[in-house]
Amino acid sequence: MPDLQRASVRELMAVSGVPFGTSGVRGLVSAMTDRLCFAYTSAFLQYLRTIGEFSSGTRVAIAGDLRPSTPRILRACAAAVHEAGGEVVFCGHVPTPALAYYAFLQQIPSLMVTGSHIPADRNGIKFYRPHCEVLKSDEAGILAQTVALSPDQFDAAGALRDAAALPAAVDVATDYLDRYARFFGPDALRGLTVGVYQHSAVGRDIVVEALEALGSTVIPFGRSDEFVPVDTEAIRPEDMALARDWAQAHAVDAIASTDGDSDRPLLADDKGAWLRGDITALLCARALGANCVVTPVSSNTAVELCGAFPKVRRTRIGSPYVIAAMEEEAQAQPGAIICGYEANGGVILGSPVVRGSAHLEALPTRDALLPILAVLASARKGSSKNKRIW
Repeated sequence: MPDLQRASVRELMAVSGVPFGTSGVRGLVSAMTDRLCFAYTSAFLQYLRTIGEFSSGTRVAIAGDLRPSTPRILRACAAAVHEAGGEVVFCGHVPTPALAYYAFLQQIPSLMVTGSHIPADRNGIKFYRPHCEVLKSDEAGILAQTVALSPDQFDAAGALRDAAALPAAVDVATDYLDRYARFFGPDALRGLTVGVYQHSAVGRDIVVEALEALGSTVIPFGRSDEFVPVDTEAIRPEDMALARDWAQAHAVDAIASTDGDSDRPLLADDKGAWLRGDITALLCARALGANCVVTPVSSNTAVELCGAFPKVRRTRIGSPYVIAAMEEEAQAQPGAIICGYEANGGVILGSPVVRGSAHLEALPTRDALLPILAVLASARKGSSKNKRIW
């Protein structure tokens, strides 16, 4: 029998300096050793076991972004799933909302290895229950876990001694793209030319495919083999300049982009001026006909001032708070369209949207593709010839 050491999550947090926070963990890559990522994943699965959402044989979907450290961390997480008796379903390198959409439909746990918009020397893991993100109400249960770690599995630096290769990836992108193609239709963006700032976003090709599927002409820009920390809440001066240059050099109606894991959108007009994320999300909620908008106190007050929504509810900062409030509103307003977002622009759809025969299912996690497509489709519909689309 291997010699097992036991460590509590709270002890691991204190020693590593990698805290468990909003929906998961995030820290320096140097601190996120295989041992630590294995332990956090084990604690997550143990917690799910206590609430009846994980047992031996349960499938667990995993995916990651394009950071250099992501493949290593994915292998450590996969090892923890195997050790717990679960079955790894590797979904490849895809947007966080694409992974979540697949896992929610399958009603299985999932995790995404990503640091979102932060620099490449940092990374993180987002955890999902079978139907939603890990919420603040789940945090105490995870922090209370104590995990068994065999010294034989890891070297002195905390690296796995035998890191098994990941299984072949299953296709989750097709269903994610079909979700929008079915709802918006093939002509929703007909006649528009949209630039896509691809950089190192994991959804860079999916955004292009989605725009083309809705009828637009797409011009990709700025693809990068090195990770670029695009933050939709704090756009870098160089990204502002790039958008202006691309808009001047090409006859585009708009420019679209996302952050690293493609759950936060960026949209610019035909002059290359980026919109604030919360304004993009507000326009998306209006385009979807939301009855209720839930957003943190940090979001723009235009959501109240515009008068477009019967109810606006403010929360503390963080998607778990937004999602928890959205769940309460959905129970209080059956049949209402509940839409949430943060200042970063990622839209959380808490209820289905039906337009005639078109149906858009709820997706209770941040999504970049929905606001990009909804805002462009709405702007095109309301524009006339020889006029800017917004």
